[in-house]
Amino acid sequence: MPLRLGTTAAGLVTGYVADTLFGDPRRGHPVALFGTAAAHLERRIWADSKPRGAVYAGLCTFSAVGLGVALQAATRRSPFARFALIAASTWVVLGGRGLGAEGTEMARLLEAGEVPEARQRLSHLCARDATTLDSAELTRAATESIAENTSDAVVAPLFWGAVAGIPGLLGYRALNTLDAMVGYKSPRYRRFGWAAARADDVVNLVPSRLGAVLTVLCSGGRARDAWRVWRRDGEAHPSPNAGQVEAAFAGALDIRLGGTNSYGGEVESRARLGEGRDPEPVDLRRAVRLSRLVGAAAVAVAAGVAR
Repeated sequence: MPLRLGTTAAGLVTGYVADTLFGDPRRGHPVALFGTAAAHLERRIWADSKPRGAVYAGLCTFSAVGLGVALQAATRRSPFARFALIAASTWVVLGGRGLGAEGTEMARLLEAGEVPEARQRLSHLCARDATTLDSAELTRAATESIAENTSDAVVAPLFWGAVAGIPGLLGYRALNTLDAMVGYKSPRYRRFGWAAARADDVVNLVPSRLGAVLTVLCSGGRARDAWRVWRRDGEAHPSPNAGQVEAAFAGALDIRLGGTNSYGGEVESRARLGEGRDPEPVDLRRAVRLSRLVGAAAVAVAAGVAR
């Protein structure tokens, strides 16, 4: 008997395929438009205050969720329209193709010894200060970002899309975007961005661990090592979520991640994850391949869970 997908499952799979084939829309990306609107609101509402930051995070996130609820309600009598909107929403909130492309380009630059260009390129993957990073540290930063964003940009949106449909897709991406914008421990955002950062932690608790499990399952002959390193080192990271997938990737690739990082002038010393050698550009390419496998596994799980 052929497999028949429900409307939500079919939309998630179609959106995933669209992201894999086409990547992000080149112009008028809805996530970028949301970020622009959120930045305008921040300039009006900002104060060095946790309550003010909570109001800001709530307004931005619930606007996205409300739009999703309205779209879902408007298509309740039209399965095809619902499918099309879920597929389009999934396409615009996923970032798998872009993540892989950035990782591959970083690997190319580092293999060619183009360190200044790689320092500039790192900003496409993470907000880490790259001014003084050498090739080894740039490789580690990019590899860690590939691992973390496999969860944030692929597994988590698919999870929330399967659980909550269009509101889940839009609400998750809105909150994750806010965390990227204001969720830093810089003097400006230490208090104002607290609510967005903590809310992002909460909504990623399950997806990050699902991402780690899928990483183990996609690790081939190193599955046992990926499991062991994840269970041992996953909680050593200062983030309750980022360390889960990073530790699983470290075990799967037989490399060592973690160390001293700088974000906006704030220096963090992180525990080491894994027990292999420090990552090299070839390992960054391996991380991209593993990320793609995890994404494919995640969409299969999402399709199985969704109605």
